[in-house]
Amino acid sequence: MAKLQDTLLLYARYVGVSVRSQMQYRASFVMLTFATMLISGLEFVATWALFDRFGSLAGWTLPEAALLYGLVNMAFALAEGWARGFDEFGQMVKSGGFDRLLLRPRSTALQVAGHHVQLMRIGRLAQGAVVFIWAATRLQVAWSPPRVLLCLLAIAGGAALFSGLMVLQATFAFWSTDSLEVFNTVTYGGVETTQYPLTVYRDGFRRFFTYVVPLATVTYYPALAVLGRNDPLGSSLSFQYASPLFGFLFLIVCLRVWNLGVRHYHSTGS
Repeated sequence: MAKLQDTLLLYARYVGVSVRSQMQYRASFVMLTFATMLISGLEFVATWALFDRFGSLAGWTLPEAALLYGLVNMAFALAEGWARGFDEFGQMVKSGGFDRLLLRPRSTALQVAGHHVQLMRIGRLAQGAVVFIWAATRLQVAWSPPRVLLCLLAIAGGAALFSGLMVLQATFAFWSTDSLEVFNTVTYGGVETTQYPLTVYRDGFRRFFTYVVPLATVTYYPALAVLGRNDPLGSSLSFQYASPLFGFLFLIVCLRVWNLGVRHYHSTGS
């Protein structure tokens, strides 16, 4: 317990340093945050246009899809904010900066995560929250403590899962000496994919985002439970409530793969 508290305290210090450095240029921070909010807002405009044209999608209305959109984007904004260091890890490997981290008696994953905390992602977080609140006010949902808790758990589980994808992308830099851009099709592409109900996709696609990269377990299934919808795919209510836990399990697996990469790291040789 004491070790965990010490780790969290150290990470908080990393975050504090990163935040203070970004707040040195407050006007730039405000503009970047606003731009992030505007860009992500335009993405929702595309969703709105789709539903305005067709009325519904696989039986889902715009407010229902907006709830799903809000969960996904809040989760991704948190992951982008606190795991940005992994997204930039390839450059650290090429420059030899990772060698310096190995000399410190601390977790390398913790140090990389704290290397760069991107505060401007608050813009995407706020935009996702606004869409989620709008959807919640439009839907006839009997909000109860279990439903509210499930939403919070889905956001946290989603943030953990997206963070795991960034960790996995960074891990491959130990062998490729650069982050593989193909992972962006799963991270950024996964955000776009999971903004819509899983039933609109083909069976193989659904299986991939449920069993391989389990994004559906932190978005689609919790949303079904919150909305009180029956799942055409046959999932039970208990599974829908437990499904966000797969996000945390996925992150644990990715961190194990990270440790494997660290053990096989042989420096840059430069």
